[in-house]
Amino acid sequence: MMQYEIFKESIKDASPPEAISLYLLGMWYDAHGNWDKAHSMVDNLNDETACWVHAYLHRKEGDIWNADYWYRKAGRKRPDTNLQQEWETIVKALL
Repeated sequence: MMQYEIFKESIKDASPPEAISLYLLGMWYDAHGNWDKAHSMVDNLNDETACWVHAYLHRKEGDIWNADYWYRKAGRKRPDTNLQQEWETIVKALL
């Protein structure tokens, strides 16, 4: 199982780590500066985890109405933390 610090360090690499979930792959691409690729990882998934990542991505995009829709689908509320804190929370939960 990958640890948080190792995952975070991998963002400096040109390619994502192998054998990680689509959810983590989305979070990796987001941190790597590729929102579109991150979004494509979860866009067609409807489970609660994908919806959580999807919500975060739309919050980051600034589309709060859409983000709130995805938070509801994930069974969550939009957090009152900053985006970096939410990113860390999601990644740690996924690891």
